[in-house]
Amino acid sequence: MLPRVASLLAHVRAQAENRPGIYRMLGPSGEVLYVGKSVRVRTRLLSYFRAEPGDKAADIIARAHDIDWEHTPSEFAALLRELRLIKLHRPLYNVEHKRDRSHCFLHLTQEAVPRLQVVTRVTGASGDYYGPFHGTHTVSEVARAVNDLLELRDCAADTPMRLADQGQLFPLTQEPLCMRGKVSRCLAPCAGGCTRAEYHAHVAQARAFLEGHADTPLALLHERMALAARRLQFEYAAELRDRAERLQHLRQWMVSLGQTMKRLTFVYSVPGHAGDDRVYILRRGSVRDERPAPRTLRERKALAARAQEVFERPEPETLGLRAHEAQEVMLIARWFHLHPEQFEHAEHAPHAAP
Repeated sequence: MLPRVASLLAHVRAQAENRPGIYRMLGPSGEVLYVGKSVRVRTRLLSYFRAEPGDKAADIIARAHDIDWEHTPSEFAALLRELRLIKLHRPLYNVEHKRDRSHCFLHLTQEAVPRLQVVTRVTGASGDYYGPFHGTHTVSEVARAVNDLLELRDCAADTPMRLADQGQLFPLTQEPLCMRGKVSRCLAPCAGGCTRAEYHAHVAQARAFLEGHADTPLALLHERMALAARRLQFEYAAELRDRAERLQHLRQWMVSLGQTMKRLTFVYSVPGHAGDDRVYILRRGSVRDERPAPRTLRERKALAARAQEVFERPEPETLGLRAHEAQEVMLIARWFHLHPEQFEHAEHAPHAAP
């Protein structure tokens, strides 16, 4: 064992405790290589030194020049702390090894001329994220169908846009830059095919569909199915039916997601190590406040007032998740899915807003 690794091992043995917490593996310049969490930090850290060559743990410890850790009151606190540190530092080994490649999201961008696209992870890019979904291929077909039905662009982000209300900046007659624009499957904002307001009206229809408020794409598909059947184009009608089924499946999933998010609105009390109990105010699957568990009447009143403020604050009933929200909602939903008994520690607000 290298002297540096032996020194790290001695440090862990002497200082780490077997209680919940997070740990960081640091590189030669103090950069964060990896963030992890465990219910028993000491045991987890010692396991790195027993890893077989070629294992991820062995690779990490071979590159680490320092290890530090924080003990947390509970496993739930460690989960939240780990997520926040990963988002803060974007460690090399977390980015490469903790991405779930089986999931994807629909991303409605916040560009001047927005796009609906499929991404495999939530990034810092602005806009709304919908998901997670299983099956990138199927979700890509759904995105393609919504884009075609609502005539949204699917070109590259750097494609120059020349909207109709920018007419003074370019010639009035222009050719669309892609085949979809030429065959009227896109509003062609690149060639003055629509105004900004007209394009954003179609974006609003896409957002309303993804958030469960409207079914414009499905209605358009059913109209095309009926027309194809009247024209005896049965193969095309069957293709449209399959697209409609995929869209309907996504819509049902979004409704289920909305119900889950509504359910995850409560004050959650978590017993902690050595009496360090905490409470978390959750709304729609996101932690809005956290504090030590109240021990006096004054503290209980303060908690109740804060919870009431969070629950009654007007918020849009949307299924779209911002980048900074989606990962936390996924984490908390999974926590309560794996630990349904934890709902016993939840105090629901009797009149919470959606």
